[in-house]
Amino acid sequence: MSSIIIFLFLLFIIAGPIPSIAKNPHVIHFRSLNLYPEGLAYDPSTQNFIVSSLYHSTLHSVSEAGVIETLISDPSLPPNITFLGLAVDKLNNRLLAAINSASSLSPFNALAAYDLSSRQRVFLSLLPSTPSDDNRRPVANAVTVDFKGNAYVTNSLGYPEGNFIWKVNPEGEASIFSRAPLFTQFPVDRDAPYSYSGLNGIAYVSNRYLLVVQSNTGKLFKVDAHDGTASNVLLGEDLPFADGIAIRGDGVLLVVSHKKLWFLKSDDSWEHGVVYDKTDLDVEKFATSVVVGREDRVYVIYGSVMEGKRGREWFAIAEVRSEKESEDDKKTN
Repeated sequence: MSSIIIFLFLLFIIAGPIPSIAKNPHVIHFRSLNLYPEGLAYDPSTQNFIVSSLYHSTLHSVSEAGVIETLISDPSLPPNITFLGLAVDKLNNRLLAAINSASSLSPFNALAAYDLSSRQRVFLSLLPSTPSDDNRRPVANAVTVDFKGNAYVTNSLGYPEGNFIWKVNPEGEASIFSRAPLFTQFPVDRDAPYSYSGLNGIAYVSNRYLLVVQSNTGKLFKVDAHDGTASNVLLGEDLPFADGIAIRGDGVLLVVSHKKLWFLKSDDSWEHGVVYDKTDLDVEKFATSVVVGREDRVYVIYGSVMEGKRGREWFAIAEVRSEKESEDDKKTN
């Protein structure tokens, strides 16, 4: 036995360590009839994902093994509401959910906060708006939270009367936080798909600013966290149909559309930025949200939300990797 060990040791010294084979990206398949999840969040305390639904007033947790359970059921909400963006408030152990109803008879935009321990609602904050001349309704879409528990919600109505950001404090008091003129300065092709979708994914970066994308222009904005003023982040390219965004632990910005996941970085606090990689996604499964999970791994939700309510049972949360980063890792190893 000792001679075999010596032989293997000598072989290791001569040949060097055997390169590790990278595991395939993690894909979580989960089953729930007609769920069509649009929003996605990650709860680090349980290491579970949380998904919303276009057709049910429920929120669900999904384990890394694909076990799904109802986390929140709120029958007191108005009928025909949609849960869209989600965010976990780690400071207050809350789940924040943007709520919208497209019904012309009973328009409804709100932010709900649920205690993740008791699963009870903490508050339901109606989001203020001003009526438009042509009766276009606001759309409460994406949400992020700062280090003090203040939430920021995008109004994704992609017209001049839309394109603003609400702020909701930890007590549930809501106000319009930013109507920066820059949000409506870039031209929009009204014949293009999703031209009606304006400000969308939003992420809190520090006590100084937020980042927010605009779907119908592909622009990325930096928004002052104190006064709501905005500047255009100068990129080498636009991000067409950009939807959800997230910040990785190393500061990389992740932007998802139904076609691509972009990897962006900046070395001047997002005055400028660069797209250093992009990964194609499954267009038919229509990714809408991106989160950072355990070990800084990046996941998108494949909710098939554009196919309508057709009795689909299976959905997926899929890990997405940067090919450039994977190649760089191989070189360093």
